[in-house]
Amino acid sequence: MNLNRQTILTLSAITATALLILLFVFGFKGLSTAPPPEKNLSDTLYSIQSYKIPDEMVFAGEKLPLENFDTRESLERELLTSAYRHSSTILIIKRAHRYLPLIEKILKENDIPDDFKYLVAAESEYSNMVSPVGATGFWQIMAGAGKEQGMEINTIVDERYHVEKSTQFACDYFRKSYNKYGNWTLAAASYNGGRGRIDEQIKTQNQNDYYDLLLAEETARYIFRAVAYKLVITDPKAYGFDLDEEDLYPELDYYEVKVDTAITDFSSFASHFGTNYKMLKFLNPWLRKPYLTPKANKAYWIKIPAEGMRKIEKTETGN
Repeated sequence: MNLNRQTILTLSAITATALLILLFVFGFKGLSTAPPPEKNLSDTLYSIQSYKIPDEMVFAGEKLPLENFDTRESLERELLTSAYRHSSTILIIKRAHRYLPLIEKILKENDIPDDFKYLVAAESEYSNMVSPVGATGFWQIMAGAGKEQGMEINTIVDERYHVEKSTQFACDYFRKSYNKYGNWTLAAASYNGGRGRIDEQIKTQNQNDYYDLLLAEETARYIFRAVAYKLVITDPKAYGFDLDEEDLYPELDYYEVKVDTAITDFSSFASHFGTNYKMLKFLNPWLRKPYLTPKANKAYWIKIPAEGMRKIEKTETGN
């Protein structure tokens, strides 16, 4: 039988295709006598572990009953959530370095336990968040509650964005709750759940210990979330966060200027002090408009960036 060149090429292509199909179906065994290299699963996956919680833990001077399985598992849940919520928790650790000294100072002045500074991580991650229901700022304050306590909240000035004033608001709330409940854990929980709901559950369940009360999930997780952040922020490396000192956000260097008259243009105001509107707003997020119309007989202290505040100091490295 005579075959032309085109037919021969076609048959060769069909034969090659058939051989490839057979190789994929039956594998490439026999092509090499060398055994396949052994692979350890840990070589391709990062280590995932269940972090151990301490045998003892204290919040605001009050011991957590970690001998109870439900208390222990509740803390473990929040610790694992924080440890594996990578990007958000890294930012919390970084911001904590910047803002905790300021919050610590105000808590101390009001004789509020230092551990309450970790509630801010649970509330807002040390940022000026706005919740879906309108709770605003570091301490997630509702407009009605803020105005009731004398905060200025309008379209021009919103003191819920003012770190110092919102922290003072929280301190006043904590003190009042402590005087009511007689312990700091319930005082902290009431900030999240509200005194009315806490009172209702105390009466219904005939219990007055946070760790013995069945509460709405958000409030039930609140203290444990704060304690988990306390663990992670104070010892990041123990929970997988390998940050160096230079990775943390530095405190902001600024001075304050007293203002009791109208400012029509904050851009010009900022320029007068050698800065710009962007930096002015960064330091004073409570100024909601590019101008200020002061309330009668009220003075405002506006933060101005100190010289060099915006510049990053480079770390010297050895050769």
